[in-house]
Amino acid sequence: MRKPKGVVLPDFCIFETEECSKKFKKLSPADARFLRRKLDFFVYPQLKSEPFWGSNIKKLRGYDPDTWRYRIGEFRLFYIIDQEEQAVYILTIDDRKDAYK
Repeated sequence: MRKPKGVVLPDFCIFETEECSKKFKKLSPADARFLRRKLDFFVYPQLKSEPFWGSNIKKLRGYDPDTWRYRIGEFRLFYIIDQEEQAVYILTIDDRKDAYK
């Protein structure tokens, strides 16, 4: 669903789940600072306006509900989108080596 030119759609709200918060607490301080900076200045602004498309975004196959992945360096952020509520729910964030196990 692409935005037609000239049409302004409301931004999506971003919600971090408890699982995501737990993962953040387990990260090293350096990784947590790196990710928080990326999330605040790059990832969340993009997800608020276009959570479906981007060079680092990929829809995962075989998941119900539909789940998306955002690549942040060696980390992977997994989220779902509720179009009715205009909300993005951040499920978890994992190191790439652990993300797909």
